[in-house]
Amino acid sequence: MTPDRMAKIHAAAFTHGRPWSAVEFGQLLSTPLTHVISDDAGFALIQVIAPEVELLTIAVHPDHMGCGHGAQILSNAIDLAQDLGATLMFLEVHRDNLAARALYARAEFAETGLRRAYYRNADGTTADAIVMTRSIPARD
Repeated sequence: MTPDRMAKIHAAAFTHGRPWSAVEFGQLLSTPLTHVISDDAGFALIQVIAPEVELLTIAVHPDHMGCGHGAQILSNAIDLAQDLGATLMFLEVHRDNLAARALYARAEFAETGLRRAYYRNADGTTADAIVMTRSIPARD
C-alpha cells in the first residue's frame, strides 16, 4: 500500500486527533523496523524492535468499518510481530476512541497506562492516550 493511499484512508478514518500525511507514512516506511499490514479497506503500521512491537496506527476506511477488516488486520499484525520475534505489543489510543478500545480489548489488550495530554485535537485542546499492551506467545 502506498503512502498516499495510507494517508487517504487515515484521513477518512480518524475523527480523533490529527491524521497522518503521506510524507509521514513514507518516512516511517523507509525504515527496516516498520512494517505495513494491509488489505483493500485498511492497514496497520507496526514498528518491531524485538522483543517489543508498537502498533503505530491502524485504520479502516469508513465505508468498510464494521465488517471485520480491523480485527483481521490487527490479527495479521500480531502474527507478523510474532514471526519477527516480538513477545509484547503496545499501543496508545485516544481515550475517546471507544470503537478502537473495544477492538483492542477483543484482541486481548489490557489498559496498562495513561499518557496525559498525548493527543492534540483539531480544536487545539489535548486529550489523554490510554496505553494498552498484550503478550504475544513465542513460536514453538
